[in-house]
Amino acid sequence: MTERKTLALNPEAATAEAPALKKKGRGWEISDKRLDALHEQARELRRHSSEAHKALAEKFAGADLGRYTFKRFAVVGSAIVDFNCHNLGLALAIDEEGQNDALVKRRDKSLESVGIKVMRIAASDILSDIDAVLKQLTQVMRDRIEERKAAARAHKAANPKQTYSRPKPPPGDRDAAPSRNPKPRSRT
Repeated sequence: MTERKTLALNPEAATAEAPALKKKGRGWEISDKRLDALHEQARELRRHSSEAHKALAEKFAGADLGRYTFKRFAVVGSAIVDFNCHNLGLALAIDEEGQNDALVKRRDKSLESVGIKVMRIAASDILSDIDAVLKQLTQVMRDRIEERKAAARAHKAANPKQTYSRPKPPPGDRDAAPSRNPKPRSRT
């Protein structure tokens, strides 16, 4: 008869604590103090926004953009962008009078390095002809959707063995999303 081997836990590993989960920032390696300051600054900007921000936010609130929603003064990494669409990886930056152009270029470069496209819009354009701005934004959104789809197709072609299936809800879960072909209920 052969001797049975078992795995033993390393006693040092068992007493060591697991690494702390990141509170916010989702991998941007930003200190909690800096993130809290950024969120507070974004809150203040939302409270005291310019006329161009208010006009564009009003248009976004009234529009049905489906899953592509824009959040005002969103914290993305260590930057605050005027509007952010997370699903598209698209940030809108409104150019106001008297802003620091060097700082803006550095922020845009850091966002684009992680795959977030930045669209710059002049505040005067929003206030004078918002319909033209929205038409331009619609085209940029369509282009971005196509870029994302093309990247997904290229990824799928490069990794044919990789599959993804949505997790199925546990049986009897009434709060789960309904299936495509629900069975009709009999009334007795």
